[in-house]
Amino acid sequence: MSIMWEPSAQQKDNSEIKHYLNWLKDNYKISFEKYDDFYNWSCEESVSFWTSLIEYYQVSFTGDLNTEENELKFLDYFWFPNAKLNFCENLLKNGKDEDIALHFFHESGIENKITYSELKEQTSKLYGYLKDYIGEGDVVAAYMPNVSETVVGMLATTALGGVFTSTSSDFGVGGVVDRFGQSRPKVLIAASRYTYNGKEFDQMEKISQIVEAVDSIEKVIFVDFLENREVVSDLGIGYSTIMNNQAQTIEFKQRKFSDPLYIMYSSGTTGRPKCIVHSVGGTLIQHLKELGLHTNLTQDKGIFYFTTCGWMMWNWLVSSLAFGSRVGLYEGSPASPSLTDFMAKIDQAGFEIWGTSPKFLRALELSGYDNEFSFKNLEVILSTGAPLLPEQYDFVYNKIKSEVQLSSISGGTDIIGCFMLGNPVKPVYKGELQTRGLGLSVESLDLDGNPVRDTEGELVCLKSFPSQPIYFLNDESKERYRSAYFETFGDHIWHHGDFVTIKSHGGVVVHGRSDATLNPGGVRIGTAEIYRQIEQLDFVDDSLCVGKNEDGDVSVTLFIKPKDNAFELSDEVIKDIKSNIKSKTTPRHVPKYIKLVDGIPYTRSGKKMELAVTRIINGRALNNIEAVSNPECLEQYEKAFG
Repeated sequence: MSIMWEPSAQQKDNSEIKHYLNWLKDNYKISFEKYDDFYNWSCEESVSFWTSLIEYYQVSFTGDLNTEENELKFLDYFWFPNAKLNFCENLLKNGKDEDIALHFFHESGIENKITYSELKEQTSKLYGYLKDYIGEGDVVAAYMPNVSETVVGMLATTALGGVFTSTSSDFGVGGVVDRFGQSRPKVLIAASRYTYNGKEFDQMEKISQIVEAVDSIEKVIFVDFLENREVVSDLGIGYSTIMNNQAQTIEFKQRKFSDPLYIMYSSGTTGRPKCIVHSVGGTLIQHLKELGLHTNLTQDKGIFYFTTCGWMMWNWLVSSLAFGSRVGLYEGSPASPSLTDFMAKIDQAGFEIWGTSPKFLRALELSGYDNEFSFKNLEVILSTGAPLLPEQYDFVYNKIKSEVQLSSISGGTDIIGCFMLGNPVKPVYKGELQTRGLGLSVESLDLDGNPVRDTEGELVCLKSFPSQPIYFLNDESKERYRSAYFETFGDHIWHHGDFVTIKSHGGVVVHGRSDATLNPGGVRIGTAEIYRQIEQLDFVDDSLCVGKNEDGDVSVTLFIKPKDNAFELSDEVIKDIKSNIKSKTTPRHVPKYIKLVDGIPYTRSGKKMELAVTRIINGRALNNIEAVSNPECLEQYEKAFG
């Protein structure tokens, strides 16, 4: 693969990685000739590495950082057992009062900025209200859009030593109850209404149904962020009323490094979502590492990631406050009024770091977008949610900005972070994620459990790491936890479920979920290889590739959503598609079935639902359509073969 971008000597010298390495040399008397040597040290001496990060970023804590290497296991959490800290305190301590903390945009054109001084004041007011209802370990849930009030809710909760959990406002009542019914919040923060693509949605009836179904909820805080109107309800109090109270001095409640901070949820397409609990300390230092060393975030930069509050990228983004950075929040449809208008907001706001997805970049390309803006401040473009196709690298560098670090990143809710991500001191290769995460012993194993390079294998992590889950809710025996990650290679190797190739030079190619990997004739192939060929065809708007079980084998099945609804799938077109795939991949990749659909199902975080469609076409029920952002398209898959 060709090199698309390479940092200059000056960029390397000014990078956060370089600053950290200089600090490490001065304080730990360690230096490395090559980056790979640094990465290997961070894995082999992982306790020293994570300890050094806490010191380098001057994390506020009490106690000591002693950790016994021989006690570190995946199924039991032993990281920094003697340390205590407060998450909110560490997120707010570095922001200069006069600097912008939150830069909020709404599809309607509403835009506002909140300084660190204002953010601290709002947090203190909500803190003062919440302390009468929650204590350490109690859960506060947000049923909210991606707005400033959601961030304040998280900060006030964690200042008190509470646990925060959230879903986005577009979830139905069933999906919310499936989640909050397990996490058992005492307080619910909820938006009374929101808009999407110009349409307003009243939430009051849904909130009432949720409160009735989740009996742990004792108080509701209503937010009307559109006009800051007072919400009158017997169920609770308006956020604006709380903001009229006097600010209070926050007494940050310290929690153990291993105490719960966030409750995250799996997509829940095959049953009730798993409730994944992440620790105070593990979340903080993983995000400091990823945002600082890998993303090159500093106090004088702005960062914006398009996300909802139901996706772990929201939690990741908000941790940027720990650097004193400007954090961009966007609520609404990026296509309202147009994708070009959305890109104009990014350009005009002058963010140095912008996060997106392959799905958005594909939509932008199909819209005809062509070098509309300069993006003079933009240094890094991040992408996640699915593998970024090689041709999308061309689009970014040809149509958005030629001198930019394009970092495809991959990890997930399971680790509230990334296994592979960007690297400001290494080149960007077309079609590859730049590097494995520091301190994470990431490998690619063949079916016999042997590490492999330059060929496909299973993504694993060989050693415990701080941002692993501390446990799942309602899983005292740890059977669900063990089943999720340790059935394939045993209790000592984390099996993530991605099919990857680790290159000899350190880059990584993600071929798709290994549990969605196709096995025609017993030969494993990744769906990303098929998508790469299909999405180059000018009549294709979107596609989805799965396997249909029949006659003891797997038949590759390709669903295509055409740009034109009147498009017909003639024998000639089918022949051309199959010929194109065969010539550029292998005969094993050629689909046996090709079918037209008018919609491709996605999760609410923008991931193609290959597993869900695989279940459907193989006659298995999809237990929870709340996880699907566009469930109306599923019926055609149920009828595809019958």
